[in-house]
Amino acid sequence: MNGANGSESTRRRIVRHATRDACPPAARRRRRRPTLFGPFRPARALTVAALAMATTLVSCAVNPATGKRQFTLFSEAQEIEMGREYDPQIVAEMGLYPDDTLQEYIQELGSRLAAQSERPHLPWTFRILDDPIVNAFALPGGYIYVTRGILAHLGSEAELAGVLGHEIGHVTARHSVGRMSTQQLAQLGLALGTALRPDLEGIAGVASAGLQLAFLKYGRDDERQADELGLRYMLRGNYDPREMPQVFDMLDRVTRDAGGSGTPEWLSTHPNPGDRRERMERLVAQHGAGTATAVVGRESFLRRLDGLVYGTNPREGFFRGSRFLHPDLEFQLDFPEGWQTANLKNAVIAASPEQDAMIQLTLAQGSDPEAAARAFFGQQGLVAGTIGSTRIGGLPAVSGEFRAAAQGGAIRGLATFVAHRNAVFQLLAFAAEPAFADHDRTLRGSLASFARLTDPKALAVQPLRIQTVTLDRAMTLAEFHQRYPSAIPLDKVALLNHAEPGTRFEKGAVLKRVVGEPAI
Repeated sequence: MNGANGSESTRRRIVRHATRDACPPAARRRRRRPTLFGPFRPARALTVAALAMATTLVSCAVNPATGKRQFTLFSEAQEIEMGREYDPQIVAEMGLYPDDTLQEYIQELGSRLAAQSERPHLPWTFRILDDPIVNAFALPGGYIYVTRGILAHLGSEAELAGVLGHEIGHVTARHSVGRMSTQQLAQLGLALGTALRPDLEGIAGVASAGLQLAFLKYGRDDERQADELGLRYMLRGNYDPREMPQVFDMLDRVTRDAGGSGTPEWLSTHPNPGDRRERMERLVAQHGAGTATAVVGRESFLRRLDGLVYGTNPREGFFRGSRFLHPDLEFQLDFPEGWQTANLKNAVIAASPEQDAMIQLTLAQGSDPEAAARAFFGQQGLVAGTIGSTRIGGLPAVSGEFRAAAQGGAIRGLATFVAHRNAVFQLLAFAAEPAFADHDRTLRGSLASFARLTDPKALAVQPLRIQTVTLDRAMTLAEFHQRYPSAIPLDKVALLNHAEPGTRFEKGAVLKRVVGEPAI
């Protein structure tokens, strides 16, 4: 037996045993002697001792949403505090969509649904994130987020209610804290780690604990349970549950449209959308379609989407080949050809094909390059090399070399701080020390390419936006696309409208198109 696999298997058995016996069913609890972990076994003695402190706070109450006994190490107050603590991190790293009217709408709709749940007293908070990815997720304590990407692909208020209901279900069923509790027993502490030492995590760490908590993976049973609870809250809110299967159709089409490589985050560990649609249809048939006045809210919802940004927003930066251009901040930077790049809310990063070198651009701390350089090179555990003032792209800058210890071995890097438009930009380029010499010239060339953006076309670029059109006559979607051209292909217009090119729409129907000029 492989030693690592055997250890992992043993650890999982211990955790299952601990969580099972921490909250045993009433019948079994009467038969067994009153020990927390069952009969003493010498092979588990040290593990049981190590877990003793953690399990002093175990809660075994019946969950009001699921009706089942639930193991958790976190009180409701702690759960709420986690959401309150991590919400600002989510907002900072992903950004709120800048439309107060839409934000108020999502808060009002979500609050009405949450009021129908078994935990209406939580500080329910609903937000739209400025992210093109099709996604929705929840933090513990009632903090729920949907992206503008998923909004663009929904077709009715009832569909949105189903998505929100599903996320409310994760919160009412306490799935996040349940998963975290199990992980804490398994790991003796939830490790959120970084590739570098904790005192140097600012060098390469661009994802916060809040984001890692947001994307904590649920099991399939949790997802099915959230689907059932979402249906429950739709019915209680008087929304037509027959709209929810349409969401799974959309998710399936988004996945296929991406060639299987761009699976929406909402599906990352879920049962596949086809299975979920079939299961949801069975559940709807069991529970009924709701009242005769059940709300669909198609046209009113679609009109709310008029003007919604579609896809990536080039005002926040875009790539033209390997060159990154940022119209709002008026700068450009050349990344190495063939490197994998990503434009995040708080950083632009690139990784070498061998994954042994990285370039990262962020806004720096400090009022000028000198102050920012002092703060960076003065970090504990970082050994600075030669540091000096220079000019990059005609802009004042401070640049230097550094070395630092990392979990996988030492790293060596370059740090440059450039003053531009009343801000200081931090450019880091680093590699595993054995590979630094191979990348040295490439890294220096990339950092030296930082410059003002002066291209008038790039400076004037605008995002694509959803535009809704009320049909003045009956027509197929293909005819609609010909009469009202979009900046995206017909197949993507079909995806936005939950239709096929040959689908025929009656006069008065509201359809979505995308207008604007793509950034190139």
